Amino acid sequence: MLSLDFLDDVRRMNKRQLYYQVLNFGMIVSSALMIWKGLMVITGSESPIVVVLSGSMEPAFHRGDLLFLTNRVEDPIRVGEIVVFRIEGREIPIVHRVLKIHEKQDGHIKFLTKGDNNAVDDRGLYKQGQHWLEKKDVVGRARGFVPYIGIVTILMNDYPKFKYCFCWVYLCWSIVSKKPASLVLGGCCLVVTECWSRPWPVTGGYPEDTYGGTSG
Repeated sequence: MLSLDFLDDVRRMNKRQLYYQVLNFGMIVSSALMIWKGLMVITGSESPIVVVLSGSMEPAFHRGDLLFLTNRVEDPIRVGEIVVFRIEGREIPIVHRVLKIHEKQDGHIKFLTKGDNNAVDDRGLYKQGQHWLEKKDVVGRARGFVPYIGIVTILMNDYPKFKYCFCWVYLCWSIVSKKPASLVLGGCCLVVTECWSRPWPVTGGYPEDTYGGTSG
């Protein structure tokens, strides 16, 4: 029924109106993607915004929290700092706190991490034979967060069919409605869903994993 109504609305639109709406939507999507890329350049992080997927960093962060990251090369790693890092062989990054730092005589820094809610450090999570992390493993450092707002991303990753159905229905309605506000919301909805629901959750490691973001 919905698809028939949509087709009727499209038929009632002349070609100029349809092209105009599609062009506007394309410009909105392109602008949103440029903003995302701009954030990557400004923050120095390949993923400036991530979602926590597990409870290994409680009480500091909870499942569904949205983290804002920076990763400037000149900033040194410090004990107590919360970092998001990648481990070889694991697709989803992890967000944990720096527990110890090991500095060699040549100034090369290595560090060990641990989740606030975990009983042991992360050596059991690192690849076999690895005892320390290096700066090249860091995706970003947590600079701020918004509690629980990332739950939407988790739901969309858990139920991908719902995600795409919702986004495309909203997109079609936005194009047909001819309302600028609905078009903007539709474009932002699609871009945000695609950016945040990719492998940018972060997990915590031991209790349970995370995604779209990082794991605790």
